[in-house]
Amino acid sequence: MSMNFGIVLSPRSGTDWVRAVQGAEQQGYRTILMPDTLNTPSPFPALAAAAAVTTTVRLRPNVIAAPLRTIATTVRETAALQLLSDGRFELGIGSGRPEARSEADRLGMSWGSASERRGILAAAVAAVRAQVDPTPPIVVAANSPRMLAAAAEFADRILLAASPQATEEQLAEMVRVVRDNTDRDIRFTHQLVGIGDRLPYWLGTHLGLTADQLRADGAAGVLDSDPAAIVDVLESRREKYGIDELVVPGDLARDFAPMLTHTR
Repeated sequence: MSMNFGIVLSPRSGTDWVRAVQGAEQQGYRTILMPDTLNTPSPFPALAAAAAVTTTVRLRPNVIAAPLRTIATTVRETAALQLLSDGRFELGIGSGRPEARSEADRLGMSWGSASERRGILAAAVAAVRAQVDPTPPIVVAANSPRMLAAAAEFADRILLAASPQATEEQLAEMVRVVRDNTDRDIRFTHQLVGIGDRLPYWLGTHLGLTADQLRADGAAGVLDSDPAAIVDVLESRREKYGIDELVVPGDLARDFAPMLTHTR
């Protein structure tokens, strides 16, 4: 199968982190991704630790909010990760989740308008490309039409930051916006929302969603638990839309394991 799989992990302890990232590499995940919030450890030192105990898996924050760091800080941290990972780092970056405004306040950073944040994002990407050698792949998270159109200008890959309820038709529309704004062959990433009857803990606990409800709504991120059925869906989306990477939440890793075995 010509799909790549990433897994979102967050350390609970140093020993747990080593075990988790090495396990993900052995299972066949191509990329380890780590959230960037003030409620989770900082992704840069955590991914540096992951780089020290792995050899092939790629490493990516998922995703840093450009307005929460100065551009110089983003460049410096990116350069450090490229060095320590022997070039396995990928810069996942975006203009910031809506709820990140409070995090900007806590960090003493200006949040700004949506347009200003898009400008900071574009400037940060340009600075990384100019100052980090080798330049890492730039993966931009985007959702709104304006952010998708902006990302089309400078992203190497776009994470379709759709809602858990997003349908395949909505994913197709997001891809269309990108393709209408560039002639480059940009590839896309989508995140698994559920598999079979299982959802990530936060979706059920904090948002009150169920797999049955999402399936009834036609949510594209909820997949059947049968590996063969998953392959059919993912290959179709790769061919139609260029979605060739699926990101798996860490708490769905056990449920997704048969899929990795099936595609080896």
